Amino acid sequence: MSIQVSHEAAPPDVRERDWRVGAKAFALWVEPVARNSAAILVFLLLWELAPRFGLINRTFLPPFSEVVTRGVEYAWAGKLWPQVFVSIERAAGGFALGVITAVPLGLLVGWYKPLEAYLNPLLQLLRQTNPVSLFPAFILFFGIGYATNVAIIYWVVVWPILLGTVTGVRQADPALVKYARSIGLPDWRIFVKVVLPSALPSIITGARLGATYSFLMLVVSEMVGASSGLGYLIVNAQYLLSVHLLYVGVIVLALLGIASNWGLVALERRLTAWKQDIRS
Repeated sequence: MSIQVSHEAAPPDVRERDWRVGAKAFALWVEPVARNSAAILVFLLLWELAPRFGLINRTFLPPFSEVVTRGVEYAWAGKLWPQVFVSIERAAGGFALGVITAVPLGLLVGWYKPLEAYLNPLLQLLRQTNPVSLFPAFILFFGIGYATNVAIIYWVVVWPILLGTVTGVRQADPALVKYARSIGLPDWRIFVKVVLPSALPSIITGARLGATYSFLMLVVSEMVGASSGLGYLIVNAQYLLSVHLLYVGVIVLALLGIASNWGLVALERRLTAWKQDIRS
């Protein structure tokens, strides 16, 4: 007695359901990734092909694959990671110091308007001071080393965080503040329960700008008087005419900036999850 195995096609409703599931998965995962990475892939493809076809002198811009190969070899030899960790330590130190000082000051200036009237002219004057022009002064005060690197990074980080915090406090919903006052909440409760949550997105935005500026200024700070770090790596590669290694440092700095931005975006989503709950 033989058993007959049915090979009939799936019913139409099952096929339609599977198609919908696949389309939904594509819309959620594949399409956003493809859309966000398309321009980057085109850029990298042009970087790879332009030197190989002689459109750009490969002495000044080697193909991307050669740069990646050189970076992997440099990292495998254990020479890249010490430079990366030193730069992260300096950037994180200046960024953390900027957050610690800018957020409380921004909350005070944004909440107490009389304080803003006194401090705003001075803050605007200091904010317009070019950080590169202050580099000799920082060297005089702190000497050549870690403290100077952190100080110059702090100077460029503190202002976007401060302005973002002040703006966030000012943009707190007046209707919510009035309602909180009408039910008898004290000012400190209003500040904690209403103003501070409303200001968080603006604070995180300022922090994202500050993190970007920290890696930009990191190169400048490590180009003078530093014997380690990615900025030192880039300058040293320039002197030694090691173009591949120069671009390795540039790429690593860009990746660190992207990683810090993604981390702050994730932090913003976590801290402002209540806004998503309200919308849903």
